[in-house]
Amino acid sequence: MIRTNALPLGLLLALPACFVGPDYEVPDIPLPDSWHQELEKGLSQKEAALHAWWTVFQDPTLETLIQKAGENNLDLKVAFARIKEARALRGVAAGARVPNLNVDANAGRTQIPAGAAFGLGSLTGNVKSLGVSSSWEVDVWGRVARSVRSADATIQASIEDYRDVLVLLYAEVALNYLELRALQLRITYARSNLAGQDKTLSLTKDRHDADLVPELDVKQAEYNLARTEAIVPNLRIREAQVIHRIAVLLGEYPQDLGKKLREMAELPEGPSEIGLTLPRNLIRQRPDIRKAERLLAAQTERIGMATAELYPKFTLSGFFNYSAFGAGSLFDSGNKGWGFGLPVQWAIFAGGALESQIEVEKARTEQALELYKQSLLIAVEDVENAIVGFVQQHKRQESLERSVAALKRSVELVQNLYKNGLTNFQNVLDMERALFEEQDRLAESKGLTVQALVLLYRALGGGWDPDAADGVGEGTVLAPGGAQEDRAEQEVNPKPEDKPKQPE
Repeated sequence: MIRTNALPLGLLLALPACFVGPDYEVPDIPLPDSWHQELEKGLSQKEAALHAWWTVFQDPTLETLIQKAGENNLDLKVAFARIKEARALRGVAAGARVPNLNVDANAGRTQIPAGAAFGLGSLTGNVKSLGVSSSWEVDVWGRVARSVRSADATIQASIEDYRDVLVLLYAEVALNYLELRALQLRITYARSNLAGQDKTLSLTKDRHDADLVPELDVKQAEYNLARTEAIVPNLRIREAQVIHRIAVLLGEYPQDLGKKLREMAELPEGPSEIGLTLPRNLIRQRPDIRKAERLLAAQTERIGMATAELYPKFTLSGFFNYSAFGAGSLFDSGNKGWGFGLPVQWAIFAGGALESQIEVEKARTEQALELYKQSLLIAVEDVENAIVGFVQQHKRQESLERSVAALKRSVELVQNLYKNGLTNFQNVLDMERALFEEQDRLAESKGLTVQALVLLYRALGGGWDPDAADGVGEGTVLAPGGAQEDRAEQEVNPKPEDKPKQPE
């Protein structure tokens, strides 16, 4: 390493201001013009209302749960703390752009040996000193500026991570809530069937007492009733588990929440028509894609930071102090000292370590780019899966509704035939059992259909509004509990006229 203290200031000022390393540009990765899956069952190709998608269910309880989750969820608070951490780290990086100033003071007593006191014998006295010193790295090659840019992009990535937690959180609350209402609908169907099967049991007992049917009919009716009763405890177990999960998502204990949610309520239905945005809009709407792009930007700047280590490092330094030995005032004119310089450090040989570090950063940038591409593929996959899931589940629900209607009429007919002695009891049992099982499947399908709609909104990145703030520059992010925090003011990409020139 070469170090010199005598580089003239004029020569330093004459050096061209240029940044080394690549300048970041957002990758231009094409996306499909339309969705692969056919849009039907109320899906249409138009602008989607995604900001507060849960309002389409018109369920005040769901809206209240979403609001509480946004205020109290602990994962969301952790994500917000990561934003504050990234902002603080940005302050650490930005601190290198200005000179540092240190105050040095000392007071003590010392003895100077005779050999060091010019033959006058040893000296003992008080030592005092007070002064200031300063140093400043002149950012000729853009190392400091690129570190700040990298920190800015990292802040924005942490904000997108916060938004991604919002998207997942709101969807998770809605999915669990809709499952809860579907479970309660299944319990309602079970109770209805239990009432019908209990009547059948009473009928068979009366007919057995009248010696019209064998005891076998009574036992089979008891079996059918007990078999249906055994389904309900499993539904109650799952109901409790879902309520407990919702409580965790809301950042609270389930005692008070459980009382309200256990009250039976109808399963919400989605709107008759749903707008589906184009694939290319996913880049703007999905926070996970935006986060991957910002991480790529942050990593790209680190190539320039590593490249700058190949070039000389210029530092302006200076000091001014007073120091005194023995009696007398510290601030006598003879105790004053000062100095300044422009030391230069240049690592001309480091065993290839600096070049290897550049390759490390380039390889990491390649990884970040591929992860960004992967996030686009996953986003499209999520939406395509959600589309086919919603469409096919909707079709299944319609088929089950027709099936249940036919079975309800079949039960009425077979019961009349049995009462008139025109069919055996086994047909009654079969029809009642089939009706309960089909109604249970219908209730489950209704829940899965509205849950599939939630999955579609989640895949599209719904749950926040990209138009509420500039997606790449200044703006605000809503903290848990509703507090607003200023976003980093650094632009993601400098304007063309502001971009640094590469060294020739």
